[in-house]
Amino acid sequence: MRDTFDMATIALVDDDRNILTSVSIALESEGYRVETYTDGSSALDGFSARPPNLAILDIKMPRMDGMELLRRLRQKSDMPVIFLTSKDDEIDELFGLKMGADDFIRKPFSQRLLVERVKAVLRRANAREAAAKSPSGQTKSLERGQLVMDQERHTCTWKGEPVILTVTEFLILHSLAQRPGVVKSRDALMDSAYDEQVYVDDRTIDSHIKRLRKKFKVVDQEFDMIETLYGVGYRFREA
Repeated sequence: MRDTFDMATIALVDDDRNILTSVSIALESEGYRVETYTDGSSALDGFSARPPNLAILDIKMPRMDGMELLRRLRQKSDMPVIFLTSKDDEIDELFGLKMGADDFIRKPFSQRLLVERVKAVLRRANAREAAAKSPSGQTKSLERGQLVMDQERHTCTWKGEPVILTVTEFLILHSLAQRPGVVKSRDALMDSAYDEQVYVDDRTIDSHIKRLRKKFKVVDQEFDMIETLYGVGYRFREA
C-alpha cells in the first residue's frame, strides 16, 4: 500500500549534483515528485512560484545557505523542512531546530533512512493541517506528570519549558511515555518511529535515547525519567 503522501512534491536543495541525482531517484521511486535546486537563492524563487509539500535543504551552499533560506522561508511559510548536514557541531542542529526545521539528517546517510524521515515529517504535517481544520479546535496531547506532548503541533514541554525534538525523537519518547513503567525493546521503539522496518543496529536507538536525555537535562539537570534496562530496552519511569 502506497503512502498517503504519494505524489507530494519534494524540493531538494543541494550544491552536490551526485546527491541531487541519487536522492531524486530514491524519492521518485516512492511516488514523490521532486524538484531540484543547486543553491538557496534559486530555491527561494522556485518555492514562491511552485510551493512544495516538503523541502530538503543542505546547510552549506553558495549564494544563500540553508539556514538563511529557512529563515526567509519561515517569514511566510510553515512548510516542513529537513536539513542535510555534514557538520558534527550540535549547536548548528539546535539552532536550525529553533528556527523551525522539522528534522536533521547527517551525511553520509542511507537513502532508505531519508525516505522514512520524509514520510514521518509529511505525516506530522498532515496531522497538523488536519488539526487546524478541525471544527472543535481540539488537539491530541499526552500528559505524564511534568511532561506534555502535543502530537499535532509537534511540541514538547517539561516543567513548562519547551524541549525541541526531531520527529524521530518525538515518536520514540511518545511511545515510551504512552505506557509508563512498560519496557520497550529497541525494535519496538524503531517500529514506533518508522512505518516500515528499518535495518539498523542497536546503537541507533541508543543514540536517540542519549540525545533525548541530553536535551531534557538542558531544561532540568535532575531529569531521569527514561530508564535503561540493560539487555532489554527502555521505559518511561512511573510517577
